[in-house]
Amino acid sequence: MFQDNPLLAQLKQQIQETLPKKEGTIKATDKGFGFLEVDNKTSYFIPPPYMKKCMHGDKVVAIIRTEKEREVAEPEELIEKGLSRFIGRVKLHKGKLNVVPDQPQLKKLSLKAKTQKGLKSDDLKEGDWIVGHLIRHPLTDESGFFVEISQKIADADDKIAPWWVTLAENDLPNSEPKGIDQWQILDDTALERRDISHLPFVTIDGESTKDMDDALYIEKSESGDFKLVVAIADPTAYIIPESEMDKVARERGFTIYLPGRNIPMLPRDLADDLCSLMENELRPALCCSVTIDNAGMIADDIEFFAAQIKSHAKLSYDHVSDFLENGGCDEWQPDADIAKVVNELFEFSKVRANWREQNAVVFPDRPDYRFELSEDNDVIAIHADKRRSANRLVEEAMITANICGGRILKTSFDSGVFNTHAGFKPEKLSEVIALVNPDGKQPFTEESLTDLTGFAELRRWLASQETSYLDNRIRKFQAYSEIGNKPLPHYAMGLDIYATWTSPIRKYGDMINHRLLKAHILAKDPVQAADENIGDELALRRKLHNMAERGVSDWLYTRTLADEPSNKTVFNAEIFDVNRAGMRVRLVENGASAFIPSSLILSEKERLEVNSDEGRVLVDKEVVFQLGDTLEVVLTDVNQETRSIIAKPTVNFTQKQDQ
Repeated sequence: MFQDNPLLAQLKQQIQETLPKKEGTIKATDKGFGFLEVDNKTSYFIPPPYMKKCMHGDKVVAIIRTEKEREVAEPEELIEKGLSRFIGRVKLHKGKLNVVPDQPQLKKLSLKAKTQKGLKSDDLKEGDWIVGHLIRHPLTDESGFFVEISQKIADADDKIAPWWVTLAENDLPNSEPKGIDQWQILDDTALERRDISHLPFVTIDGESTKDMDDALYIEKSESGDFKLVVAIADPTAYIIPESEMDKVARERGFTIYLPGRNIPMLPRDLADDLCSLMENELRPALCCSVTIDNAGMIADDIEFFAAQIKSHAKLSYDHVSDFLENGGCDEWQPDADIAKVVNELFEFSKVRANWREQNAVVFPDRPDYRFELSEDNDVIAIHADKRRSANRLVEEAMITANICGGRILKTSFDSGVFNTHAGFKPEKLSEVIALVNPDGKQPFTEESLTDLTGFAELRRWLASQETSYLDNRIRKFQAYSEIGNKPLPHYAMGLDIYATWTSPIRKYGDMINHRLLKAHILAKDPVQAADENIGDELALRRKLHNMAERGVSDWLYTRTLADEPSNKTVFNAEIFDVNRAGMRVRLVENGASAFIPSSLILSEKERLEVNSDEGRVLVDKEVVFQLGDTLEVVLTDVNQETRSIIAKPTVNFTQKQDQ
C-alpha cells in the first residue's frame, strides 16, 4: 500500500534533495564496505548495501546522510566508471556465464556476462582469460552490472598467459605486423651510397640477437684522436612516409621487449633479415663519422652519409668483454683486423666515458635482470647480467652518435625527435637546496640548478657521496624525461642535445630522424617532419611497453618465488621507496620488487615512524632504514593471483628493546 503512495514518494524525494551531496571516488575494501574519497583528507563510510550499486574506482556523486550517529555516503549519480575495458576470468555460476575482473580490489565481484557476436560462450571454460567491457552499471541501469566479452585471451592453465594477458591489458599487439611479398629499396634516387664494405665493421650484441641495427668501425691516429664511424640499419630505405607499413610502425612506436620474447615494430623479414646488419652481408646503412680527440671531446667534423656496408664479424657482449678484460676466451679469439677495431673502440670508450664523468652525467651501473625460460615458458633461472666492457663500449658509441644526430638536426632544421629532460621541477627547487645546501657551504643555488652546467655538477656531487640517500631523495624532485620535436637539453644526461637515430628497426622516432638526416645529406626539404603529436604518442607507447614488461616480470617473479616464504630464504634488498604504508624494496639477487608493510617492521605502532617525506623509517626516534639502504629480508607471502610479494626485515626491533 505504501510502496505505490505518490505522496510518500514525493516526500522521500524532497528529503533527498535537502541532504548534502559530495563528489568523490569509490575505494572498496575486501570486507564488503567502502569509502567515498572526496580529497586527501576527507572520506565517508559506505555501508555494504550501498556498495552493491558501485565498484572500486567509480567516480560518483553521493548523498551524505547520518545513520546510527555516523555520516555515511550513498552513491546516487555515476560520473565516470572505474571499470570500462578490462581483463577478467570466466566464472560459471550455476551454469551461467560470469566474469571476475583481474584487479585486486575487484576480485570478489562476479559480474553477469554475455559474448559479443562471433565469440561462442560454449568455448569459454572456468578460469579462461578474457577481455570484457562493462556495458551496464546499477547507477545508470536498475538491472545491475553487466559485461560483454569481446575476446578470449588464453586458456585458464596456459603457461603463455602472462604474456598474452599483459599485452591485452595494455591494448598492445601480440604478434609482428604483416609484411609484404617483395621488399625493394624506395629511397630518393639522388641519395648516393658510398661503398665502404671493405672497412671491417663489427656488430656487438647479445648472442641471440637477430635485429642487429648498429655496426662500428674506428681508426686511431698517431696523435691519439679517434675517427669513429657508426653505421645504422636503414629501414627507411624500404618504407616511405604515410605508407601502410609506416602507419603501422608509427602506431606501434617501438619494438616491445618482454622477458623471453619480443614483438617487433617492423615485420621480422625486414627487421631480422633485410635490414639487420648480418655478418658478411651487404646492407644499406645511414652512417655518421666524427673525430673524438684524446681528451674525449667530440669535434665539429660530424658527417652523415648513406652507404653500403658489410659487417665483418658478429660479436657477442660476453666474448668481447672476455677478450678485453682477460685477453680472450676458449670460445672466441678475433683475427688481427677485428682485434685492432675492438681494442681501439675500447680505448675510445674509456676516453669518452672519462669526459662524460667530468663534464656530463654518468648513470651508476646496475645489473640487467634476465629471465631464462624453457621451451614450455617455465622460468629456469633469473640472471643478473652486470654491465661489462663491451656493453660500455657500445653505449659510448651510441651516445656519441646520438649527440651528433641531435646537433645536425638542430642546426639544419631546428626540429626532429629529441630526448629531453628539464631538470628539477621549478616548484621543488627550494626543497632541493634545503637538502643539498642547508648551511650554504656548497656552491649550489636555485639559480645554478636551473642551468644545465649547475644541474650536472650537482648530479656528479651526489654520485660522489658515501650513500645514495640524497640521490634517491632528490630524484623525486626531478621532472620526467620527455620526447618532443624541439631541440631542448637533456639535463639528466648532462647534455645540451640528444636525438636518437641509432635504433630505427626498433623505434619509430629514429625512423623520422633518419628521414630528416637524409634530407640534410641531400640538402633538400625533408619528406617527413617531426610533428607536434609525435612526442606524446611515443611517450604513451613507451609507458605502455614499460608497464607490460613489468607486468610479465611480476607474474614470472611470483611463479618463481612461490616457495620462498616456506623456504625462509634470506635475500639482500635495496630500499627504493618509503611511503606511509611501508617500504618498497628490490631484491638484489634477482630484481624482484617486494613490499614491506609497516606492521612487519614493528607491530608496536607507537614506537614506529614511517616518514615518507624524508624517505626514512624510525624506531624509538632513531633512523633504522632510509632510501638506498640495503637490508636482509625474508618473503612472507607470494601471491600469484595479485602478482604481489610481501617481505619483512630479518632484524627484530622488539628483541633489541628487550635486551
